[in-house]
Amino acid sequence: MATASVVSFEEYEQKFKALADQKRLQIMYELCQRGNTCVCDLTEIVDMPQSKLSYHLKILLDANIIKKETKGTWSYYELNSDEIGSLLSEQLCCIFRPNINSSGCC
Repeated sequence: MATASVVSFEEYEQKFKALADQKRLQIMYELCQRGNTCVCDLTEIVDMPQSKLSYHLKILLDANIIKKETKGTWSYYELNSDEIGSLLSEQLCCIFRPNINSSGCC
């Protein structure tokens, strides 16, 4: 069973703070629908100036929720599907629901 000392609560806090914003959720939704997308296209899709978009993208990048690939002068973004899939990981599940089954984890 995982203990609080093993889990980095700061890491989860950063991820959930990144998710706690409508604009960032909209960006994530668009990336989910479109896949790898150029920042130049995202500005129009989410109707946001590039400076504000860059702010939100940085928060998502720092939380490892999205990935960035640079091609020439353009940056392309996509969801980090591994990270999205593990936000409610077995480790986190074990901490908050320890008596779900006989092994103590989900």
